[in-house]
Formats: sequence, C-alpha cells, structure tokens
Amino acid sequence: MIRFEHVTKKYRGTNKPALSDVDFEVQRGEFVFLVGASGSGKSSCLRLILREDTPSEGRVVVLGRDLHTLSTRKVPYFRRHIGSVFQDFRLLPNKTVFQNVAFTLQVIGSSRAYIQQAVTEALTLVGLDGKQKRLPHELSGGEQQRVAIARAIVNRPQILLADEPTGNLDPATSIDIMQLLARINEGGTTVVMATHEAGFVDQMKRRVIELQSGVMVRDDRHGGYGDRSSLPTLAPQEEKGAAATAALTAVLELQREIAASTVEGVAPAAAAAVSEAASDAVAASAVAAAVAVTPELVTSELADRETAPAVTREPAAPPVTRERPAPVKAQPADGATAEPAPHTRPIRIDAPAVDLDGLDLDGPGVADRLGLASDDDEVGPTS
Repeated sequence: MIRFEHVTKKYRGTNKPALSDVDFEVQRGEFVFLVGASGSGKSSCLRLILREDTPSEGRVVVLGRDLHTLSTRKVPYFRRHIGSVFQDFRLLPNKTVFQNVAFTLQVIGSSRAYIQQAVTEALTLVGLDGKQKRLPHELSGGEQQRVAIARAIVNRPQILLADEPTGNLDPATSIDIMQLLARINEGGTTVVMATHEAGFVDQMKRRVIELQSGVMVRDDRHGGYGDRSSLPTLAPQEEKGAAATAALTAVLELQREIAASTVEGVAPAAAAAVSEAASDAVAASAVAAAVAVTPELVTSELADRETAPAVTREPAAPPVTRERPAPVKAQPADGATAEPAPHTRPIRIDAPAVDLDGLDLDGPGVADRLGLASDDDEVGPTS
C-alpha cells in the first residue's frame, strides 16, 4: 500500500536532511501512528505520500505507483484515492457544510445524484446529519474537524492521511475524533496519522513508527508512544508585576493582624488604632492597583509593618486635655467702651488609650509612600 525504500529528503538552505534513510512498509487496512518531536520528519513523510514533495534519494511507492516517475499531470488523478485531514480544518468559510463536503466531488465531475447520496452518507457517518446548511463559523471546533473528515472520505479513498487532527481540540472532542478515525479504519481504509497525543497512542495499541531528527528509530506493531521526553510539559509560573495582586495581599495581611489583635485581647482603643491604619491601607492599595503600582513598593510596606514592635497592653492613661487658646482681642480705641468678653471654655478631646511608645506614628504610611497623603497636617478650628 505504502512503501518507503531508503528515503532521504533534503530541503534547500538546510544542511541537515529532514528524512535520512527511512525504510518501512504499510499494509492495506493498517492504522499507523507517526510519532516524534516537532521537526522529526512526520509531516515530511505525509507530504511524500501525497506527492507534494519528491524524495532526494530512495523511492516512495503508493498504491503500486512510484511517485518519482508520476508526471505532474497525473497527480490530481492519483490524489483522488487519498484523503487528507489537517490540524487547521481548511474549510471554505463562505460555503455551507454540504457545499464543503461536496466540493471534492464537484471538482472531479461527479453527477448531482451521486453527490447528494455520497455527501449525505459521509455526514451521517461523522455525526453531522441535520447540519448540512450550517456555515463553518456556526460550528464548534470538533464539528469543523468532522466536516473536514467527511470531505476527506466522501470519495471513499483507499488511504486517509491525518496530520495532527486533534491538535486544536479539547480532550473530550479529541476522543470522539479518534473513535471516528478508528471506525473509518474498520471499514477498510488505511489510516496514517502523525500525532503528539501520547494517551491515544498508548490506549489504541496500533502500529507505531517513531522518528527522531529524520531517522526512524522504532517500528512497533502493537506499541505505545514510547519516549515522551520531547513532549512539552506545563509548569506553573510565579506571577510577577501584578500590582493588583500585591495590593490585595497587603490588605489581607493587615486584616489578619487586626483579627489576631482582637483575638489576643488587645485593648479596644489599640485595636481601633490598628483598624484606622488598615482603612488607610485599603484605600491606598485600591489606588495602587488602579495606577499599576509596583509589587516591590507594597511588599516593602508589609515588611515595615511586620518588623514594627507589637502593641503592648498597658493601663489606660488619663484623658489628655487640650485647651484651645483664647483669641487675641483688639484693644479698644481711646474713649471707646470695651465690649464684655464672650463666655469661652476649653474643648476636651479624649484620646484613645494607646501605647504611643510602641507605635511608629512619625513613620511614613502607605498613603505617604504612594504620594497620596495631604499636605495639611493641622485641623482647623471647630465652632
């Protein structure tokens, strides 16, 4: 069915060949996986089978024809016996599902009656019966791939080539596509599939041909994927430069400090002071997230608060009394009668009982470091 005889393929501008002395044979009705890292030569094998390229050395024989001696004029007739499925679907966006599948038959001049029957059967096989009038953009990714498979098999080819057909699909949809390809293979079609999906290869236990840097290193009749070191792995990476995340972390840390102070039984006045500081930090952190403040700035604020001495529980100090100075009255002019002084009394301000020695009241807070603090430190007179 397909035979590679010591095939070597070199492309212009490259020193290393894409394929080097590749030799294998695929029998009629087989399901063969081509596996290997990107650049190992899987797609080059498929292009040689489809006669998109010719080998630099060796022979490629497909369906009993030596493709090197096949004239360019006869290539379209040869490809009628081969179906192709790709990772990117390659559907015609302005044609319906039925028209996309029927396009292959229209090109080769099939009759309308045959097109109607063949397209309907192909869409039923791939599970798209009833969606003939949909456009590609109205379908999901898995449905678009089913349309591509229906287009590839509508002419009932002897060979089906699949180049990463599940690469753009989610796992559940990929399983459906693999089951569909397996049913097509059971109908007698030879399937050659290039893939990175190690799970499917291990489960299906079909023939596996492994390539490494253009060299065939393994031909296993009922094997698994084999070496997975070339497969990409996902590792969680630390978030860097997220200002909103850093600001939120600072706020949560201050809230934990307030909760811990309350649980440990800190004096209510001290807890109120810490709560006031937390409120300032919440406002400053929100502004920091809005202006994309750097995480280092907020992290330094957390470090300052962690190293600050803890609030100690001391007996409540007596209330501090602050007297407002009486306003200076202008002296009356000569001969004028002095007005009686209005009745005034000092204003008492009860400060909370806080250990002032343990708090860094003079140090810059979050608002100061962000440049959001007001320049007016004094409170105006209260009537």
